Amino acid sequence: MAELRMVVCCKQTLDPEAPPASFKIDPSGNRMTLPSDIKPVIGQYDEFALEAALRLKDSGGGTITVLSLGNKLVRDVIKKSLAVGADELVLLEDPSFEDSDSWSTAYALSLAARKLEGFDVIFCGRQSSDMDSGQVGLGLAELLGLPVVTLARKVERIDGGLKIEQVIPDGYQVVEVPTPAVVTVTSELGNLRYAVLKGIMAAAKKQPIIWTPSDLGVDSTEVGAAGRKLDIQRMYQPVKEARCEIIDGESSAEAGANLATRLREAKVI
Repeated sequence: MAELRMVVCCKQTLDPEAPPASFKIDPSGNRMTLPSDIKPVIGQYDEFALEAALRLKDSGGGTITVLSLGNKLVRDVIKKSLAVGADELVLLEDPSFEDSDSWSTAYALSLAARKLEGFDVIFCGRQSSDMDSGQVGLGLAELLGLPVVTLARKVERIDGGLKIEQVIPDGYQVVEVPTPAVVTVTSELGNLRYAVLKGIMAAAKKQPIIWTPSDLGVDSTEVGAAGRKLDIQRMYQPVKEARCEIIDGESSAEAGANLATRLREAKVI
C-alpha cells in the first residue's frame, strides 16, 4: 500500500486549564480573553487528532501536513505539531481570518485542502476547546464532498481506506470508510505524545508556509468575521448564587422537625 498523505486541522485556542477567574468577556466583540502572560495552546481534541495521524505514520509511513487558521499565531505554540512529528505546517494567517465561526473556518480550510491536493485523510478534533461546537469537521467534509466518520477512538489503515472504532452511547462500533475521507477524533484515542529534543530542534529550523485569502483564491469578505453565518447575541459568565440557612432546635428531633417545616414552607417537599 502506498503511504498515506494526511492533513490535520489544529486550532490555536485559549488555554482551558487557565484559572477560571482569569477569563474575561469582551462584550464589544462577544469574545473571551486571557491575560497576555497566559499563552494559548493547541486545542486538546486537535491534539488527539494529531496523535491519530502520528500513529498511522508510525505503523505504515506517510506524511502529515498540519493546517491552522487565525491571525498572529504564536509560533512556538503551533510549531508543537512539528516537534512531535508532523512534516509540514501550513498557516492560514491574515487579519481577515480573525473571528471566524464554524462556517467560515470550514470554508477556508476546504479551500486550503483543495490547494494541497492528493490527500488521503483529514483529521479534526471532535470539537474545539473554546466554543465546543463540533461543526468544523462535518462542514469540511460536506464542502469537500467526502465521507466523514465522527468520534473516532482508534484508526487503522486497510486496503483502499480506513477501519475505525467509533464511539457510540453504549460503547463503540467498527466502521470502514474509503479514502479520501474526513475523520474527527475524540479523547478515547489517547493523549498526544511528548516532543523529544531531536524533534524540538528540527521544528525550530522549519518555517511554516503562510497562505492568505488571495493564496486560496477567495476574497477576504468571504472568510473570518466577514464570512460568519453565526450571530452571537450575548456572551457572558454565568453568575452562581448560594444562600445558607441554619435550622436550629433544642434537640436533634426538634431540629429535624423544624427542617421539615422549613422545607415545606419553601415547597421543596
